[in-house]
Amino acid sequence: MTQSLILALAVSGTGLAFGIILAIAAKIFAVEQDERIDQVIEALPGANCGGCGYSGCAALAEAIVKGEASVNSCPVGGVEVANKIAQIMGVKSEDVIRKRSICRCAGVKDAAFDKYEYTGLQDCVAASRLSGGQKVCQWGCLGLGTCVRACMFGAIQIVDGVAVVDKDKCTACGLCVKACPKSLFALIPYDAEECVLCKNQNKGAEMRNICTAGCIACKICEKACDYDAIHVVDNIAKIDYSKCVKCGECVKKCPKKIIRLI
Repeated sequence: MTQSLILALAVSGTGLAFGIILAIAAKIFAVEQDERIDQVIEALPGANCGGCGYSGCAALAEAIVKGEASVNSCPVGGVEVANKIAQIMGVKSEDVIRKRSICRCAGVKDAAFDKYEYTGLQDCVAASRLSGGQKVCQWGCLGLGTCVRACMFGAIQIVDGVAVVDKDKCTACGLCVKACPKSLFALIPYDAEECVLCKNQNKGAEMRNICTAGCIACKICEKACDYDAIHVVDNIAKIDYSKCVKCGECVKKCPKKIIRLI
């Protein structure tokens, strides 16, 4: 009994000694954290979506405080969060252009032609590994919902075989941009109205055998625009939103109706 008691006291004493040593070491080697990091974390939305390029809100907060990231690095928070962080950091808030995502494809089921019937894993990345996917158009939306599952905010749904983004729910986090194997998603200014819903780069004659809804590079939109805001590059119409005045002439004149008001 005495030996057991002595052994128990010895073990307890050793544990207590180690505890004291660790506590002292923790104080000696402790690295003080800038209190602004916690303040920035509190200001951030807490989505931890990775849209800023960092692993989460805590990592972004640390980068902002260290000066490695700007105060407007959070795409989810937008202007309001950028202003809060700017106050914490004691700097002027940078101009933040609110953005949203779009899927550049109008190739719905009746418009886009298929090469074969796909019955595999319902994932766009998996489907694209099989000869580029079931669509004849190598840039066409496969409609298997990889982007839907990637979006943390419920802003994307598949409608008639094509991904559609809900403007009001989109936070421009960019997760859909990263998830799409066809690189169909793009971030555009939130208040933009005209959009080219096609990414196909085939010539017009080839396009007609691929999808009835695709851009045929006719350049009618170029001629219709008085503001030099739209040009056909690599057989696809592209809008320069810095020049676009939302006149809608390109939308009216497009014979394929793939330049749309959204």
